[in-house]
Amino acid sequence: MSVVPAGVLPGGALAVEEDGRDAAELGPRARMWPALVAVYRAQLSRARVARIPLLFVATFQSIGIMILMRGVVDGGGEAESVVAGASVLVVAFVALNLLAQYFGQLRASGGLDHYATLPVPPASVVLGAAGAYASFTVPGTVVTAVFGCVLFGLPLAHLWVLAAVIPLAGAALAGLGAALGLLAPRPELATLLGQLGMSAALLLGVLPADRMPEVVRFARDLLPSTYGVEAFARTFGAQPDWAFVAGDLAVCAGVGVVSLAVATWAYRRAAVR
Repeated sequence: MSVVPAGVLPGGALAVEEDGRDAAELGPRARMWPALVAVYRAQLSRARVARIPLLFVATFQSIGIMILMRGVVDGGGEAESVVAGASVLVVAFVALNLLAQYFGQLRASGGLDHYATLPVPPASVVLGAAGAYASFTVPGTVVTAVFGCVLFGLPLAHLWVLAAVIPLAGAALAGLGAALGLLAPRPELATLLGQLGMSAALLLGVLPADRMPEVVRFARDLLPSTYGVEAFARTFGAQPDWAFVAGDLAVCAGVGVVSLAVATWAYRRAAVR
């Protein structure tokens, strides 16, 4: 009986090992934008049914606040602040509060492990989820703004600025909400932090700034949604100062970039633990 080395046989052990190594090789990682769009669509279709009742609650809450403030505020600059603050509050409820809860529960349930196994950049997961949640705020914010303008007798001519306020303020608040949910050690704490952030957006955004103490005004300036409120409120004047409006929106954009970068870092940190 002759002995033939296994390496010379086509079906030998070495050939099998080489085939196994070839089969074990993973494909290239997905590019940033295609992965972001895929995550966005998945999150949008998944949360569409579950989030619509919550969006109704956010809209009804903002409209109820404006009705209550109607008995206190007659008009002028205070009415502009109330309408702008109540409109941006819808964005804060969804993008900040609900997103903090979502990522907190995702981390606690091990759902981050699923995304960690996918060949997608971490930034696409954070941006896709943030974009999907922010998209739910569009109808509620528009309805709240229109109702508030009719209630307080404000002009409707410049409501188009919401096309910039919603995504920029939504990006800043969504990044903050995602970071809170990913950095919180427990989902209950993530829920608490998200609700506290929404309460801050309510108290510091809807109430007129002129009636606040100086310390509270300073805290108001630190809240990302404040600049979205200010940008929207400035458009109700007869001749809006568009330079200041653009400046407030630029601050929202800058805060959004920073907050989403922090959320991406928090996602990487939570995914490897």
